[in-house]
Amino acid sequence: MAGISLWQLVIVGVIVIMLFGTKKLRGAGSDLGQVIKGFKDATKEKELDKVDEKERTKIN
Repeated sequence: MAGISLWQLVIVGVIVIMLFGTKKLRGAGSDLGQVIKGFKDATKEKELDKVDEKERTKIN
């Protein structure tokens, strides 16, 4: 089975740009970036909470 070649990806990219336009794609990319950043921040906060809780239990 053959994989997806570079030319196929370029053709699909051109079709997507023609359908949605660059402004909508830029906005979608920005929104996706904010979601990923929020997820990373939330996981870091959760890890810090776990570390803080472990330290509190060691002190008591």
